[in-house]
Amino acid sequence: MSESFSVALRFVLYLDLMLLFGIAAFGLYSLNGRERLSGVVLPFRSMLAGTAMLGVLLSVASMVVMASAMSGETDFTQLRPHIEMMVLETDVGLAWVARIVALAACGLAMALNTRAPDLSLLIASIAGGIALASLAWSGHGAMDEGSRRIWHFTSDILHLLAAGAWLGALVVFAMMAKINALQSQEPVRLLARAVARFETVGAVIVVVISVTGVVNYLFIVGPKLDDVLLSTYGILLFIKVALFAGMLVLAALNRFHLGPFLEQSLRDGQYRVAAKALRRSVILELAAAVLILGLVAWLGTLSPEVETSNL
Repeated sequence: MSESFSVALRFVLYLDLMLLFGIAAFGLYSLNGRERLSGVVLPFRSMLAGTAMLGVLLSVASMVVMASAMSGETDFTQLRPHIEMMVLETDVGLAWVARIVALAACGLAMALNTRAPDLSLLIASIAGGIALASLAWSGHGAMDEGSRRIWHFTSDILHLLAAGAWLGALVVFAMMAKINALQSQEPVRLLARAVARFETVGAVIVVVISVTGVVNYLFIVGPKLDDVLLSTYGILLFIKVALFAGMLVLAALNRFHLGPFLEQSLRDGQYRVAAKALRRSVILELAAAVLILGLVAWLGTLSPEVETSNL
């Protein structure tokens, strides 16, 4: 398998699991009662069951690619023992099994949505969080040992969950702000309320991502900067930080200007301009998030120590 294929597979898997967790969590903290029923505001059943099923397929493909890369085998018959060994005898394999079980639980939970929407979203968010957290065992933290390994994993998991919550919220906001949804006042009023509720959650997300991002850098690279910036790893990391800064600017714009502007416009009865402005900002923020996720998928395949030693 080519490295580009591995990066692309890693990117799609991260995107899928982040959306699964982030969308389910959004339904819990931002919507009320009947609004959590699939089809009332969001098609929860198709979205979450679909992302869970896709997550299983992507996870299987990821395990096959990983086993092939480590063993050098490409024929499935010869590759099968290596896959079994990885699944049953390694920490990565145990995390993979936990992910598959969690994804299955998420898919089953969606069958309960019509009868118990609150419970179904709670199960989906917990199971989605477990599935997303399992990706930490495929990252740089797996190379650490002892207490350092525990702290690195903790930081990685918090970083993944916060990023998933942010990405899921952005996707939901983009869906709620669709052009055809802006023709009546009620969907716009729901959007304004969801944006207001996201303020506290968003602030916590930014703090967690910022702190864990710095901690992860120190775990992976250490307190050095000059040599790293000259490497591919450092260049990609710089682009990632720049995009994250852009997301913070857009988030601040939404929080302090576009959100209040939308609420005021609703009171005045002239809300379409404000709603469209918020929609454009959310789409830009979402595009930056997807680019960052692509960079994360690439960075996860690089070793800064190896690159700096070759400079």
